[in-house]
Amino acid sequence: MKKIALFAVALLAAIGCERQPSFTVEGTISGAQDSMLYLYNRSMTGIVLLDSAKLDSDGKYSFSQPSPVGPDLYVLRLSNQIINFAADSTETITISGSMPGLARNYSVSGSQSSEKIRQLSQMHAQLQQRVFDVEQNPALMGQPMIDSLQSMIRQYKDSVLMNYIFFEPQSAYAYFALSQTLDHVYWRPSHIFEMGDSLDDRAYRAVATCWSQYYPESSRAQQLYNMVERDITNSRILHARQQQLSSDQIVVSNIIDLSLPDLNGQQRTLSELQGKVVLLDFHLFSAPESGERILKLRTLYNQYHEQGLEIYQVSIDQDEHLWKQAVSQLPWVAVYDPAGTSLTRYNVQEVPEFFTISRNNELQKRSTQITDINAEIERLLRQ
Repeated sequence: MKKIALFAVALLAAIGCERQPSFTVEGTISGAQDSMLYLYNRSMTGIVLLDSAKLDSDGKYSFSQPSPVGPDLYVLRLSNQIINFAADSTETITISGSMPGLARNYSVSGSQSSEKIRQLSQMHAQLQQRVFDVEQNPALMGQPMIDSLQSMIRQYKDSVLMNYIFFEPQSAYAYFALSQTLDHVYWRPSHIFEMGDSLDDRAYRAVATCWSQYYPESSRAQQLYNMVERDITNSRILHARQQQLSSDQIVVSNIIDLSLPDLNGQQRTLSELQGKVVLLDFHLFSAPESGERILKLRTLYNQYHEQGLEIYQVSIDQDEHLWKQAVSQLPWVAVYDPAGTSLTRYNVQEVPEFFTISRNNELQKRSTQITDINAEIERLLRQ
């Protein structure tokens, strides 16, 4: 009986392993006998080798990997030939081709996203060659070269936006399109789609919104969300600077008062903290470095609060739910300003930023003027 029980446990474990969701990429590559074929994951932190196989005379191969959380990007490499593809479930993707020139001579079935990525890769290769041709053309120097490059890149972008990114923004191939870069002869590689261009911004926001909705657990969805959130913040800061009135300039002899709602909806003013040494902090909780920065603020608060330090923290996050969760356990005054009007008043050009304020409500220094925050707080506490 004991042996039967052990066998049953082993059998259940084996079945459990067999049922682990996975995808397969397989196919045939001719003209590549005895060559090594490598499978990589294009992870958020770089290219990661997953598996490899030596091709026989028939050129057949097959790789299986655990299904990713949300769509993910992968690469097949044979010598210096690269094939990009995507997987998001338990599909079987067939990629077959021939050497030499595998990157140009292959077909895809079993994955719509991978087929679209093949199309994008072919279009990109053609654009890349045209860019090199223009940049090395001695008859096109200076502004004529720039005009020619901008025209061909704009045509490429318009086609990709209409037929790929806006067509299905929740797809892996839409994400892949946004990640494409161009190499240049005379300067560094550049992204084809860049934040700051109004149409490109719409593309990033469309893909980020769909990925956050369809794949909330995906690290790629979070990356896109953070990029868009930061772009919105920077745009708001720029707009605030352009609309800034002379009456909103910082006056060192006093403070510009703020009145903003806290977690409970109560209006909290900066001036109500008169008698305390105040750290006026502008923060973005969706930023990747937020957690580390909050820990540093907690250390300061715990060290100096009993001596008279208070923190008045202004959040400019667009996601109110995220902000409420982030500040629910914070001991200091946390207020919400999604419109960013306080940024204008204090001429904040980049977040995070902070200022020190003395006990009698006089603005002292901003972060760039402070080399030792502990020494600055102790100086103000002694006054």
